[in-house]
Amino acid sequence: MTGTAFSLWPENLSLAPLRAPARAPRAVALAFVALVVALLAGVAEALAQAALLLERSEVDLGDLAVGLALRGVLYLVVLAVAIRMTYGDRWARVALTAGIGVLGLASLLVEPIRAVLAADEAADLVEGITASGVGIATFRVLHVAAVLVAIPAMYHRTARPYFRA
Repeated sequence: MTGTAFSLWPENLSLAPLRAPARAPRAVALAFVALVVALLAGVAEALAQAALLLERSEVDLGDLAVGLALRGVLYLVVLAVAIRMTYGDRWARVALTAGIGVLGLASLLVEPIRAVLAADEAADLVEGITASGVGIATFRVLHVAAVLVAIPAMYHRTARPYFRA
């Protein structure tokens, strides 16, 4: 197709941004699996909290839908970055460390820390506990634990050379 915009496209420029990955070290594979577990736990927690909110009569369905949509987009972005991390992209490892390892963990831990600091006695922490509260807390603990596995795994001595290549 001469004389069109297509003829100006460089021959060596590929539209496919993914390159065939080298075999990722076990630590990188572990980090990816842990990140997927963290994402699934986050989705489960979000859905459980949304279900609890739907039981209230004063819930704003529009706000709830927007919140769930934003969280869904965020989780998809994290998944895409995690996939790039498996290809050895250093920027993805750094982004996951800052985003999930710092900001994400902080957002997950602020509420429980605030509850502990506000409690006068240890018994106040378990007062009024419900089965749904235990379920949400379980998802939160799984989420945090998975992140605490994923981030160090990305920096394991066997993973470091993979991100330098």
